[in-house]
Amino acid sequence: MSEHTSTSAGADSLAELVGQLGGPVEYATVVVTAAVLVLGAYVGYQAYRGYRRNDNRAVLFLGAGLFLATTGRQLASIGALLAVGEVPLVLLSVFFGVSIAGLASVLYAFLGA
Repeated sequence: MSEHTSTSAGADSLAELVGQLGGPVEYATVVVTAAVLVLGAYVGYQAYRGYRRNDNRAVLFLGAGLFLATTGRQLASIGALLAVGEVPLVLLSVFFGVSIAGLASVLYAFLGA
């Protein structure tokens, strides 16, 4: 298979994926979700760097909480979807469970660490 053919196949599969999204609302949802994943991971990384630089546990828990409440809950939901399929109770439990863990970590950073 030539390089041109493999590039064309990649573009075709991307076009199929975009076609499956359904419309502009679904496409915007995917774009915004990707932005949340990237920004949440970046904020978590910066907080980890701050923890390493200052050796401050509060910054570590703040970063971990923000990471969980943004990126972690999305990744956990995707993992649960792949593991059990579209079972609404499981997906919501994972989504909100990770969100609660993240917010509890932020609260601990503010009050106890």
